Amino acid sequence: MEVPALSLREQYETIRAPLEAAVAEVFESQLFILGPKVAQCEEAIADYCRCAHAVGVSSGTDALLICLMAEGIGPGDEVITTPYTFFATAGAIVRVGARPVFVDIDPTTYNLDPELLSAAVTPRTRAIMPVHLFGQMADMDPIMEVAAQQGLTVIEDAAQAIGAEYNARRAGSVGHYGCLSFFPSKNLGGAGDGGMVVTNDRGRAEKLAVLRVHGAEPKYHHACIGGNFRLDALQAAVVNVKVHHLDTWTAARQAGAARYDRLLGESGLVQDGTVALPRVHASRHVFNQYVIRVPERDELAAFLKDEGIGARVYYPVPLHLQECLRYLGYTDGSLPESERAARETLALPIYPELTDEQAHYVVDRICAFFAA
Repeated sequence: MEVPALSLREQYETIRAPLEAAVAEVFESQLFILGPKVAQCEEAIADYCRCAHAVGVSSGTDALLICLMAEGIGPGDEVITTPYTFFATAGAIVRVGARPVFVDIDPTTYNLDPELLSAAVTPRTRAIMPVHLFGQMADMDPIMEVAAQQGLTVIEDAAQAIGAEYNARRAGSVGHYGCLSFFPSKNLGGAGDGGMVVTNDRGRAEKLAVLRVHGAEPKYHHACIGGNFRLDALQAAVVNVKVHHLDTWTAARQAGAARYDRLLGESGLVQDGTVALPRVHASRHVFNQYVIRVPERDELAAFLKDEGIGARVYYPVPLHLQECLRYLGYTDGSLPESERAARETLALPIYPELTDEQAHYVVDRICAFFAA
C-alpha cells in the first residue's frame, strides 16, 4: 500500500467545479494583482482569524519579512525566536540585518519555552517571534506578558496553524501581527505561493499595505522603501473557495490524530515508552503535522519509506546549527531540547482524506519495525 505524506488530489476533486469557476472569473476580469479577489480574501481571513485587519502578501516568508520591516527592525537589533522550525523564521530576521536570538523549546509542544524568554532579552531586543509549530499555538500569555514588560513587538509565525486556538483566541490574533502561509501543503493552501498578515492594529495594517507595493503611497510617490510583496488574485481566488471548507478539513485532521492516538495506544508502543505521541496543550490543535517521537527515528523513517509510507522529518538540523548561522556562536549542546527533537521526531501522514485502511497500515508497519 502507498500512503503519501500528503495527497491534495482527493481534496481538489471535491471542490473542482467552484475552484475552476473562481479561477476562470479571474481570467475573465484580467485583474491579476491585488484587486477585488484579494480584498475578498483579506476580509474572509480576517474574519476567520478573528482579527480586525488582514493584508495579503506574496508568501508566508514575506509575511514575516514585511512585519519586521514595518517595525523598522534592522542592523543592531535582536529578535527572539525558536531554533526548531522552518528556516524562513530566522531567515527573515537575518534578511533585515537583525540578529536572531534562539530560545530552546518545550519538549512536549516543540514550541518556544516561555520560561526561558526573560533571560534572553537584552537592551537590543526589539521583537519576539513565536512559532505555532505543527498546528498548535505556543504558550502566548507569558510571551505577551514579557513583551508588555519589555516594550517588545510580538510577531506570530502561524504558517502551520491557521484556525488553531489558545484560550479561545485564534492563531495570529494574540500578538501585534500574525503571519500565515498559503503554501499548498498547509491546511489552507493555495495553488502556489501566497500569504497573509493579520492584525488588530489599523495603523499597522495600513503600513503593511503600503510596504507591499514598494512603499508607494500614492502610486509612484515613495516615503519609505518596501518591496514587491503582493498577493496575486489567482491565489486569492483559490483560498476564497477553500476557506469555507477549512473547519471540516480541520475536524477530519483532528479525527485522524485521535485515530493514530488510539491505534498506537492499542499497540503497546506508547505504554512501554517506545513511541511518544503528540501532546495537546492548546485549546485547538489543527494538526498540520502529526509528530511522534522515537529514538530510532532515522531507521524507522527509512523502513517506512521502503514500505511505501511517506513519513517526514521536521526538522533534521535546528536553526542554531545551520552552517549559514554558525556566526551567531551557538554550538552542539547549546539548545538541547531542540537538538533532541531534531534527532527523534517523525511526522506520520495526516490529511483529511487519509483512510482507516491507510492509518491501520501505517501503525501496523511501525509495529513491525519494532518487532523485528
